[in-house]
Amino acid sequence: MQIRNTEIKNFLVGVINSYGQIFFSTKYWFSFLLLLVSFFDPYAGLAGLLSIITANAVAHIFGYNKAAIYSGLYGFNALLVGLGLGVYFQLSIALLFIVIISAILTLFISIMLEGVLYKYSLPFLSIPFLFVIWILNLSAGDFTALGLSQRGLYTINDLYINGGENLVSIYQWWSSIVNYNILTTYFISLGAIFFQYNVLAGIIISIGLLIFSRIAFTLSLIGYFAAYFFYILIGSDISNVSYMYIGFNYILTAIALGGFFIIPSKTSYFWIILLIPLVTMLTISLNSVFTIFGISIYSLPFNIIVLLFIYVLKLRNIKQTNLKTVTIQEFSPEKNLYSYLNYKTRLSNLQENISIQLPFYGEWTVSQGHNGNITHQGEWKHAWDFIIKQGENQNKSNGAVVNDYYCYSKAVLAPADGIVEEIVDGIEDNKIGEINIDQNWGNTIIIRHHNKLFTKLSHLKKGSYKVSVGDIVKSGQELANCGSSGRSPVPHLHFQIQETPFIGSKTIKYPIASYFLENNKLADLKSFDIPKENDIIKRPIPDKLMQKAYKWTAGKTFKWIDKSTQEKIRWDVKINYLNQTYIECRNTGAIAFFTATDEIFFFKGFKGVKSSALYLFYLSSQKVNMSFFENMKYSELIRPNDIYKGINMIFQDFVAPFYIWMKPVYSITYKSSKIGFTKQNITITSQICKANKTIVYKGEIIIGEKGIEKIKFNNTELKIDK
Repeated sequence: MQIRNTEIKNFLVGVINSYGQIFFSTKYWFSFLLLLVSFFDPYAGLAGLLSIITANAVAHIFGYNKAAIYSGLYGFNALLVGLGLGVYFQLSIALLFIVIISAILTLFISIMLEGVLYKYSLPFLSIPFLFVIWILNLSAGDFTALGLSQRGLYTINDLYINGGENLVSIYQWWSSIVNYNILTTYFISLGAIFFQYNVLAGIIISIGLLIFSRIAFTLSLIGYFAAYFFYILIGSDISNVSYMYIGFNYILTAIALGGFFIIPSKTSYFWIILLIPLVTMLTISLNSVFTIFGISIYSLPFNIIVLLFIYVLKLRNIKQTNLKTVTIQEFSPEKNLYSYLNYKTRLSNLQENISIQLPFYGEWTVSQGHNGNITHQGEWKHAWDFIIKQGENQNKSNGAVVNDYYCYSKAVLAPADGIVEEIVDGIEDNKIGEINIDQNWGNTIIIRHHNKLFTKLSHLKKGSYKVSVGDIVKSGQELANCGSSGRSPVPHLHFQIQETPFIGSKTIKYPIASYFLENNKLADLKSFDIPKENDIIKRPIPDKLMQKAYKWTAGKTFKWIDKSTQEKIRWDVKINYLNQTYIECRNTGAIAFFTATDEIFFFKGFKGVKSSALYLFYLSSQKVNMSFFENMKYSELIRPNDIYKGINMIFQDFVAPFYIWMKPVYSITYKSSKIGFTKQNITITSQICKANKTIVYKGEIIIGEKGIEKIKFNNTELKIDK
């Protein structure tokens, strides 16, 4: 029974979401508002609702993707068809039958176009609606049993019938406020999307759009006014937009390309201003052709320009960072933007670059960094020399022989997985203070990590190699030992990254994936950064306790007890059809998306109730390194919409494509408790501060042999349910 009730609830959600999908939204309240607007004409609203129910029911019967059905993806085109039929014809049994079969046809065309366009990663937009409504328009002359509707000709009478004098008064009040043609046309264009050709409908939709998304609202204005002024520029009559009810093409194009399919930015806004004149010219030209057949162009210009532009962007050979298409759709321009910035600053390097690690364990010092004043210059400027120091000294005794130097004969490790490309061996270590310029690089090994990514380690110890040319090596595997061969007056390790496999190849600037920088006896984690001269650094070592706590796979279940309420809380690790891993809370339905490697755990996004324990855990574990060093710490920026809210966040949303000033900082510190020399558990303390340093969140996670055993956030504490 519970499963049945859940299916019915999800089906109803899918019906409601179909309304919001027209504005690229899955916000339930916004969809419900649009549903109410569609019933300004009750018969049209009824026809639209019946059309959605029919399309979604058939999609469910045929076994199509439930997530797509419940999101409204298969219902919004049917809604538009139903609204169009309800507006044009009088309500009758014959009309309801036409609505039903038209909804089925619309669904079939949607499925077909989805299959055709999917391989090009293109949406089908409102093309199914266009095909079906044109078919109905062209055949309407033979629908003698269907009487044409007279509704809409006398707006005041319609309003009086539906809402009495109060509704008429509201309409007249708003009409007096927006008596200027430029605003009237904007509101009518918004209402026309739902076949409501009146100002009041447009005003209500605009308010809903503003609350749903400040970026979408701004883009709707930019799209409309760009068209308005272009009409003036070319000397065309802007009243045609209002008369033909086609102004929504400019609004929907701006929202789609300015912030839904493309990450909102000043570049996307700039392109909207350039593209809207194209939509305008297309609208004018197509309208002159379609008038011959007595049918409207409806949303055809919007569909053509949006599909054309997205397709053009996908065919680019060169990546453009200032005009990025949305890869994972969050159905909100703001969320698309903030998630992209979060990905760019925290995840892009992890997922787009091969993780090159330091070629050693333990604490080493950068004796010469990039653009060094000794040898790291010109084509070889992006390289490092490493030594080991104790205090201020790199050697014991008087440093007269190589064995006196702390780094001499220490293990040199593979920086990443790869294949041994070349080895040079047999060169003797130099006496202290002498150099071998004839064999400049000394004993050297080159590892291939990718077709255009190689690492080179030089000045190695003669006869110390543990691998041979052609061997496959794993990250962290011992390769050889540090020596003092070649141009090396004292023992040290030379390390560089290059695009070609030759000794003497020029270097490239490429970051180290993760390393700890000693900072006042704290281990400060750096991610995809360039170590600098005199930095004291060490390579992270994966910790078994940390990996057990955070290396999750689908099917894992967390069982907790809230100590204050004694409520039992269950979290399940799952994976969706997009191969996204996430934790889902059974109690609240909240979802937290994450990614995990052997080295790093990241939370990528959250959906659901922000008062849930899962959300607090999401905040406390924004980024967790799988290594452990006592007093290890690091910090980074996270998404502003995870922390900020209210009027300040509203203002941020308006200007977010141009400037982000709300920058919450997440920081984390590791400590352990021990019995003797044995580490018993790890305590991770995290906090989030606003830009003004105000602490808004504190958390503590205790990790033991069983993984995460206890979680504390502000006033909430969860303990593992045994």
